[in-house]
Amino acid sequence: MSAVPQKQAEKILDVQNVTVSFDGFKALDGLDFSIRKGELRFVIGPNGAGKTTLLDVCTGKTRPASGKVIFNGGSNGGVDVAHEQEHTLVRKGLGRKFQTPSVFGSLTVYENLEAAIGFNDPTISLLRGLTEEEEALIHETLALIGLTERMNVHAGVLAHGEKQWLEIGMLLVQKPSLLLLDEPVAGMTRPERNRTGELLRSIAHRCSVLVVEHDMEFVRNFAKTVTVLHLGQMLCEGAVEDVQKDERVVQVYLGRAHA
Repeated sequence: MSAVPQKQAEKILDVQNVTVSFDGFKALDGLDFSIRKGELRFVIGPNGAGKTTLLDVCTGKTRPASGKVIFNGGSNGGVDVAHEQEHTLVRKGLGRKFQTPSVFGSLTVYENLEAAIGFNDPTISLLRGLTEEEEALIHETLALIGLTERMNVHAGVLAHGEKQWLEIGMLLVQKPSLLLLDEPVAGMTRPERNRTGELLRSIAHRCSVLVVEHDMEFVRNFAKTVTVLHLGQMLCEGAVEDVQKDERVVQVYLGRAHA
């Protein structure tokens, strides 16, 4: 039997026994959690489960009281998130999108993507223009997020879903290894949500994706592996079909009526 390639087995994110407390309340309580390279993972849970705190810890915004988070581990040992600044983690391949889209409304779609490349290399805007490779990356990203025909439109007039896709594109041109998305389909129409789900599946072929989401129909349609948090701990984890049948999940999150 052939061995599984080491690269496939490596963890892109490893949360090890992490506890985060706010005024005595444990938002995360000894949490162990990990995802592997090339994986699309969904995290769900009721309000107060610790989902946003998990994202905050993974990006260095919040420091844990105990435990540690290792990003992009492997033969090089990975990056200890607690020892890095947020902007440094971005440059090392950790991208995060918040629920509310944040784009430059006075710039065109193309110019937003151009500016995003400059986040990691300010000399692009100050000393030189884009290289052919960078221009190709922008056009490839435009096609991926479905905004090629809107590239010369000012971002401020885009529909809500289009702004969300643009912001995802702004992260993608920075070539992240791991993309963290906080409720990416909030406020979208059903067709926009379906299109976003297909986009996430496509992105997962390029980098690992961690999605925090409340829309259970969206999760059922597009998730393979789901982690359920409750009171700062992992309640269960597995295939979406198994998770939604778990009696503990029904009790604390989905509700018996839904079951």
